[in-house]
Amino acid sequence: MALYWCTECIPLAMTALLPVILFPMMGIMTSGAVCVQYLTDSNMLFIGGLLVAIAVENWNLHKRIALRVLLLVGVRPALLMMGFMGVTAFLSMWISNTATTAMMLPIAQAVLEQLCATEASADERELGNTGNDNQAFELETKTSKEDIVKTQLSDMTVTRDEERDVDSILEVRKKARDLKYLLLTKGMSLSVCYSASIGGTATLTGTTPNLILKGQVDKLFPANNDVVNFASWFGFAFPNMVIMLSLSWLWLQFMYMGLNMKKSFGCGSKNEGDKEAYEVMKEEYRKLGRMSFAEGGVLTIFVLLVVMWFTREPGFMPGWATNLFNKDGQYVTDGTVAIFMSTLFFVVPSRLPRFGCCGGSQGEEVEEGGEPVVKEAPPMLLNWKVVHERMPWNIILLLGGGFALAAGSEESGLSQWLGDSLSPLQSIPPFAISLLLCLLVGTFTECSSNTATTTLFLPILASMATAIKLHPLYVMIPCTISASLAFMLPVATPPNAIAFSYGNLKVIDMVKAGFILNIIGILSVNLGINTWGSAMFKLNTFPDWANVTHGKP
Repeated sequence: MALYWCTECIPLAMTALLPVILFPMMGIMTSGAVCVQYLTDSNMLFIGGLLVAIAVENWNLHKRIALRVLLLVGVRPALLMMGFMGVTAFLSMWISNTATTAMMLPIAQAVLEQLCATEASADERELGNTGNDNQAFELETKTSKEDIVKTQLSDMTVTRDEERDVDSILEVRKKARDLKYLLLTKGMSLSVCYSASIGGTATLTGTTPNLILKGQVDKLFPANNDVVNFASWFGFAFPNMVIMLSLSWLWLQFMYMGLNMKKSFGCGSKNEGDKEAYEVMKEEYRKLGRMSFAEGGVLTIFVLLVVMWFTREPGFMPGWATNLFNKDGQYVTDGTVAIFMSTLFFVVPSRLPRFGCCGGSQGEEVEEGGEPVVKEAPPMLLNWKVVHERMPWNIILLLGGGFALAAGSEESGLSQWLGDSLSPLQSIPPFAISLLLCLLVGTFTECSSNTATTTLFLPILASMATAIKLHPLYVMIPCTISASLAFMLPVATPPNAIAFSYGNLKVIDMVKAGFILNIIGILSVNLGINTWGSAMFKLNTFPDWANVTHGKP
């Protein structure tokens, strides 16, 4: 399965279904025990998160949020990059990284093109005025016909020379401008795709590897007391995301805009180009019109979902689920909340029905041509046709295949064998183990999907950790985040491929920028796991729930 996932000789989802065929035939697990792994609680959380993302995209709410924030930030180069990175990271916390990148890059392209065109017009106006000011004037003292002819010939020669000078200056400025905006376009394209990958690490539903981690922890360590949930993951991963995003912005700023902060930030100055580029974004925002009832409904459900996720089991105090449902066990999980709130999208109408006094009604009989006609009720916020078209069913099967593989490894004793084989690592300091494994996973994910990488590595890491009496999350969390740090190659992740097609990028551009960002990301996540992460998850002690009994010897 690892070979098939890496080479993609058959579709990833079909590879994920191999345990359904092979495990029963090899006598490892019964068919029923294998198949139940394909729709676990983590899969339900994934489906609920995707339904929210589909609703947000369906009503263009993400574009409204993005343009509103960019209008607040402004169009100075450094601030513009900061604005695009911040908005992209925030959106990719909730909707897919690919959709976020595909939406943000055209906006960035339009703004940069407008800035370039305005700067070109300003150069032409400036040099045109200079040429007009230097026109020869008529000498009143010359009265002879011969002197007048000589003066006119001289003026024509001067004018031609000035025109040549203006053309050459325009050509030089054009080359400098093209180079400047080529670098800006490259930097902006990379900033958008990288921040999409970074932002996805901040929430449990932001990217697939995070959900794989939760599923593997729940599968391998059933008594873990829901140690990885939406609130606990956000508490660790969000500060780490902010650090990675800030350092990435500084690196891309240095690579593509230099260290001239006065020029990049503008220090409050505004020119004609800035105003016209700002108008481009303003016009895009104006096209969206006023916020509709449907957008307001989606936003309300989205906010309520996030609040319920955070307050279900906040960790520092009993949550609403603990007091109401989970007194005797983990009955209500993040998956329960996600499916419950997603159901509302199929119940809440996309516009308010109008009744009698409000100029007609929805759903009431109306006389039309002498015959009673019943008007249709307004459509709901989501319908199944839209969900069916946009839901990535292949990823759901891929998640299930990973859980089935982990269950088979546990049942057959492979996990125990791998853990015992790695027990000599006990002599190495834990921080060095974490750092080396992150480098290994970060390298592997450049040429394999982050989902496949996480699925392959996490069961092995869990076995290794239990064998050397190291807290499993100490290595599993950093490696999960490292699997999302695919920055160096266009084929590493869909956002990279989209940026590669938009930004006039070469592979070497992505390699140079991405290599440093990989190092930044790995160092950042290891800093987090050894500081606030250690305090949050009590990583300095080996937990009782990690003392599991394995299957066959």
